[in-house]
Amino acid sequence: MIGYPFYILNEVDSTNNYAMEMVNAGHVTSGTAWFTTNQTAGKGTRGKTWLAKPGDISALSVALQPSMLPLSRQFMLSIAVALAAADCFASYAGDETVIKWPNDIYWRDRKAGGILIENVLRGNIWQYAIIGIGFNVNQPSFPAELPNAVSLLQITGQKRESVDVAKNLCTHLNTRIQQIHPSNYEAMLEEYTSRLFRWQKPAMYKKDNEIFMGIIREIQPDGYMRLEKEDGSMLTLGFGEIEFLITR
Repeated sequence: MIGYPFYILNEVDSTNNYAMEMVNAGHVTSGTAWFTTNQTAGKGTRGKTWLAKPGDISALSVALQPSMLPLSRQFMLSIAVALAAADCFASYAGDETVIKWPNDIYWRDRKAGGILIENVLRGNIWQYAIIGIGFNVNQPSFPAELPNAVSLLQITGQKRESVDVAKNLCTHLNTRIQQIHPSNYEAMLEEYTSRLFRWQKPAMYKKDNEIFMGIIREIQPDGYMRLEKEDGSMLTLGFGEIEFLITR
């Protein structure tokens, strides 16, 4: 069960760092969760940092033994986690909640949360996945350098207890991870793509200093995205290889 046990940390550099330390020390069981509203050095994808005032965020990390998946199918875990995070955020913010490929949580065209999954390998054995999820919960505003961020407070006008959001997230994670089975791979991928930000819609992108119009046409089972450029050519893209441009 995800979230059993559930630890509350008053302050930590990163819940993912803390979870990794506990896994490496052998002090956890699968499903253990760590929560904080105060990360001093929160981690995002591709080395980015993620900071907020204490109490404004819900930062959760879960240590999971992914025995239901071979390492070659690790994108299925990313799909399940993204769907769970979107389910949870949508339970407060409504059906304008979407997933920005590969696994950011957006509300309309603004970033509301992010996911970072780090793996613990022993040779070719996928021993643990450290699943980190952060939501913007109670921020009344964001600095000018983050014009694309949004919080639940801004969306709904209501302050929330971040720990309650995190426990709700554990429930959604438990549901989605239990769905991971070869018989469900195709349906989960289809649902994931149908809930993507900009799915099948023309929008502006940037790659290698080139700005162009493109349409997301496919997400492959290994996580690669197929994007059709306005000239009809197709790009196959891995994580971090393209920038989504926001135009308003």
